[in-house]
Amino acid sequence: MAKKGTKAIVVGGGLAGAMAAIKIAEAGYDVDLVALLPVKRAHSVCAQGGINASLNTLGEGDSAWEHFDDTIYGGDFLANQELPWKMVKAAPGIIAMYDRMGVPFTRTKEGRLDARRFGGTKKRRTYFSGASTGQQLEYALDEQLRRLEAGGIFGYGKLTKYEYYDFQSAILDDNQVARGIVVLNLRTMKLEVMKADAVVLATGGPGMIWGKSTNSIENHGTGAGSVLAQGGHYANGEFVQIHPTAIPGTDKLRLMSESARGEGGRVWVPRDLKDKRAPETIPEKDRFYFLEEWFPAYGNLVPRDIAAQSIYKICVNMKMGLGGENKVYLDLTEVATGIPEKRLRKRLGAILDIYEKFAGTNPAKTPMIIYPGVHYSMGGIWIDDNHMTGLNGVFAAGEADYQYHGANRLGANSLLSATWAGLYTGPKMVEYIEGLSSHYTETPEAVFNNELKRIEKLYDGYKNSSGKENVFQIFDEMGEIMSLYVHISRNEEGLKKASEELQKLQERYRNIGLNDKKYDNYNLELQMAYHLGLMLNMARVITAGARERKESRGAHMRTDFTERNDEKFLKTTKGSLDKDGNPVIEYEEVNVKYLKPRLRNYSKSK
Repeated sequence: MAKKGTKAIVVGGGLAGAMAAIKIAEAGYDVDLVALLPVKRAHSVCAQGGINASLNTLGEGDSAWEHFDDTIYGGDFLANQELPWKMVKAAPGIIAMYDRMGVPFTRTKEGRLDARRFGGTKKRRTYFSGASTGQQLEYALDEQLRRLEAGGIFGYGKLTKYEYYDFQSAILDDNQVARGIVVLNLRTMKLEVMKADAVVLATGGPGMIWGKSTNSIENHGTGAGSVLAQGGHYANGEFVQIHPTAIPGTDKLRLMSESARGEGGRVWVPRDLKDKRAPETIPEKDRFYFLEEWFPAYGNLVPRDIAAQSIYKICVNMKMGLGGENKVYLDLTEVATGIPEKRLRKRLGAILDIYEKFAGTNPAKTPMIIYPGVHYSMGGIWIDDNHMTGLNGVFAAGEADYQYHGANRLGANSLLSATWAGLYTGPKMVEYIEGLSSHYTETPEAVFNNELKRIEKLYDGYKNSSGKENVFQIFDEMGEIMSLYVHISRNEEGLKKASEELQKLQERYRNIGLNDKKYDNYNLELQMAYHLGLMLNMARVITAGARERKESRGAHMRTDFTERNDEKFLKTTKGSLDKDGNPVIEYEEVNVKYLKPRLRNYSKSK
């Protein structure tokens, strides 16, 4: 029997949201799961390479402590250490849970769970299902969600899915306590109220702020943008992971998983800039395997920030990119790796198929052409150790929060942190609900109507505006600004320019007009008009944080402040908006309870 008069809302159907919803329902509470797309299309399915845990199935002496040290060291010591420590200790149990759910993990010929190495580690602790691990984990959780949807499980709450609903804002009562959310029904384009005692935002990252990224085109990041607009904080926004290996594209970027390097893939350029030979015909002595030469202890498996910055150095600073362009080779051919195509197909089939589809060549025969691209946000909504944001009753989990990765995320820690965040946040929400002195059922209707009317007023403004500015043009220009000035390499001049240009875009945004006037079914332009306002706020806060952090740390590389500065910046950036909508940056001390900061050096073993 579910607990009457109480309910929780989970926004987002990826691993973090699905896991939180499961734990809330298991505790006996009804839960509404709100998703922009069908749950099985959540962005978690795009994670390819694997999920980390120190199971030590291959007998390498791995441990939770070493996993923790790799995580904190890889994040350049910017992560608060309490929650990551809990996460790595829980990781082996998470793999066991997924195994029991039926995830088809790849196994050794003896039947053990197989594992591969990922960047920034010396142990094979990345457990995988071919090269479609995220998809397999997401589908396993969706099966559990469907069981809860069916209902009738004694002691469990009922789960209801609302797919094709777009989160707009939290509903806060007169005491600034969450009592529900406003959503946009994408089938009818009507704004609706959903009521609950607690809300968790598992809304993913903000990749689309850069225009082109490896993210889904639905990854606006505006769950975080809404919290920011309602008085919460966005933390460490300047730390955005530029994945070293993406397929360049005119429409978007497509990820080539780190699993390619985990299986032996090698990154190189010809030593002679004028070498016009087909790459597979260039002999070893004429190839510059720069990661292997610069970082002999880790080679091609340095962390992602190091690899991306090294590729940037090769292409931009040393002018050694392929054909003079920003491109290098990622080589999986048997000539370079010694790995037969049959084995590659078995272990990396999904990403080989993606490359063949979009680039038109077989990576087992011809080296892939890649360049770094925006991939993941280490920053996110500021949360406390219970995963609650600065808005009472509003929690955050997954890529939407900031707690786990510091200045750089290690590959395959994302599926882990998303799952763990859901496992942890669900019970914390239950604790919160059980401690409430009143519930949403006692909240005056005026509280719900006021927030609904506030959002309706914004939408009426978009519909009735006769402005001349185009929503998509401003969006494209925002992406160009962020990609030019707030990308791999940054400096004061560029960040100042970005700040000024983003402010101009914000002024132009006030004069937008819509071309599509049909509002009775799905209208992308109308939906985007709302998101764009929140994205511009976030872009300005991210840029302000990058400008104020006068050091280089992890993914935040500045050419004018090239060293890490622990004395001034071993701190969490907390961005907010003042009453006029301008960015405000403050700082919070980082918890270094277990590991004292030390300088990273991947040219040698730790």
